Amino acid sequence: MERTVAQKLDALIKLQTIDSELDEIKKIRGALPEEVGDLEDDLEGLKTRKSKQEAKIEELEAEINKRKSGIKESEALITKYKDQQNNVRNNREYDAITKELELQELEIQVHEKKIKEASNKIEQVKSEIENTTALIEDKEADLQEKKKELEALTSESEEDEKKLLKDREKAVKDIEDNLYRYYERLRKHLTNGLAVVTVKNGAAQGCNIVIPPQKIAEIRERKRLIIDEHSGRILAGVDDDPEFQSDTIKKPKRRTTKRKTKTKTTKKKS
Repeated sequence: MERTVAQKLDALIKLQTIDSELDEIKKIRGALPEEVGDLEDDLEGLKTRKSKQEAKIEELEAEINKRKSGIKESEALITKYKDQQNNVRNNREYDAITKELELQELEIQVHEKKIKEASNKIEQVKSEIENTTALIEDKEADLQEKKKELEALTSESEEDEKKLLKDREKAVKDIEDNLYRYYERLRKHLTNGLAVVTVKNGAAQGCNIVIPPQKIAEIRERKRLIIDEHSGRILAGVDDDPEFQSDTIKKPKRRTTKRKTKTKTTKKKS
């Protein structure tokens, strides 16, 4: 069954009323949900950083162990070559073994240098881990505090919010898709979230721009959807109860023209 324009407008007004109440609940919570989310993201990043730092230490320790094994292998070869040196038959064999000994001694020096570098790097990374751990502890303390604040605020309005969300699901079903999509886009664009408004005291809610009498008459009839040309808001009806102060209504500027005044001169009779 095709819904009338009036029914569509009533459905939009109902949805807007629900969303406005949800907006008020979110406003009371303020920036706390975003702050909690940011802290959780920061914590996740810090924990990832700490994991990488710990993995780096494991990598460096593995390198040190490998280098120590290399030193033992070189030392074993040096012992072997020194024994062979005692049984050489000519100078050529002696020189070849001497070169191997020098090579293994050089290998040991390289291993020792790399072990020292890795050990220094481990100390540096351990210092970084301490700093990261301190940051994690601070962030966790902040997060717990913010969560408590948010839970306290949420618990006060939790039941109301659940009911409103259920009501919203039902209300959305009464609105056709293309109209709902327009409504959602409009709400995201507008700072106060008022996408569906009525005309009060001759002006549209939300922007307070004066609506011409002819258009007000059309809005009152509710025979077609009328959009405010200034804000894009859906004008859903006319509320004759004046709640707006006259000085809050922004009237369109009118051009003023100056009148030329003629001065009459009278002649004196002689």
